[in-house]
Amino acid sequence: MNTLTTTSQNSRLLSLDILRGITIAGMIMVNNPGSWEYAYAPLKHAHWHGLTPTDLVFPFFMFIMGVSTFMSLRKFNFTPTSAAVWKVVRRTILIFVIGLALGWFGQLMRGLAAGESFGVAASHFDTLRILGVLQRLALAYGLAALIALLVKDKQLPWIIATLLAGYYLILRYGRGFEMSEENIIAVVDKALWGPAHMYKDNTPEGVRIALDPEGLLSTIPSIAHVLIGFLFGKMIVENRNNHTKVEKLLIWGTILAFSGLLLQYGCPINKKIWSPTFVLVTTGFAAQLLGLLIWIIDIHKKEKWSRFFHAFGVNPLIVYVFAGVLANLVGNIRFAWQGETISVKSFTYSALIQPWAGNYFGSLLYALLFVTVCWLFGYILYKKNIYIKL
Repeated sequence: MNTLTTTSQNSRLLSLDILRGITIAGMIMVNNPGSWEYAYAPLKHAHWHGLTPTDLVFPFFMFIMGVSTFMSLRKFNFTPTSAAVWKVVRRTILIFVIGLALGWFGQLMRGLAAGESFGVAASHFDTLRILGVLQRLALAYGLAALIALLVKDKQLPWIIATLLAGYYLILRYGRGFEMSEENIIAVVDKALWGPAHMYKDNTPEGVRIALDPEGLLSTIPSIAHVLIGFLFGKMIVENRNNHTKVEKLLIWGTILAFSGLLLQYGCPINKKIWSPTFVLVTTGFAAQLLGLLIWIIDIHKKEKWSRFFHAFGVNPLIVYVFAGVLANLVGNIRFAWQGETISVKSFTYSALIQPWAGNYFGSLLYALLFVTVCWLFGYILYKKNIYIKL
């Protein structure tokens, strides 16, 4: 059954597709400014502690993944049959491998842009980043889905609480709230695969350190994140009345968000370490937004405005991968222009947009142009009824 058929039969899923589409479009936009130096503050991640609108897009998608996981596992009756387990394991491996391949492609393009031969540029496996956005999604989904298959739903809140409380203790006693290489998250990643395979970040003092925002240890709260989404998915399916869905989404979303905001004084909200309060606040906000979308789209039938995001929402993975490939191509394909070598991205932003739009607004316009190109790709698939699922 394709997504269009599903959404026509159950308008609940239209809201979910739209929220997923908004999130994917947001991820693509914040990842592709015309210039990182001239991105507006709300379109940047918090440097360490704190929360910006940009910090919401990734956890929102993880919440949606949890909701979708409940709906996906329903046909297996939440029983750990070989077919159910194999589907989860297969999907986990495929998403993880796609994430690795996307990282490899980025290294390849940077190497070619630097003048290396294809063979040399393609063989930098000694510096390939092991973890990343798709890898985090794969691990969090896979482990959360297996837990959901093996454990009764009524036990999940206790597992979520244990994961978040246990992770807080790890952060508390492992220097996890410090932005340094002594942070337990960095220590674990360095011990497993070494600094060469990790993301590098700058401290406020300008020191570059190996501290991966998608580190292996910080996958623990990400599992809880998906499980919270899973329980919201259960609530959505079990409550047929849309008004009841909205009421419960808003109430429980507010409880989670308010709890995270209160607890931040002892456990800072921090995306880069995926702190427990970050989980609570972002899942709470995501539930509230989903409730708002159900109220707008499903109850009041105001859906015309949302059609743009539907093309993103029904093919999220392939559109995200397309955006990553396109970003590497336009950022590394170079040509001569007015006596210098310039990339397609630099030419588009610096030569075509920035001279009349200015630095900051021009950077935003470039990001919106990039999103539009990705939307065109998704829209073609959408119109041809092509839905790529793993």
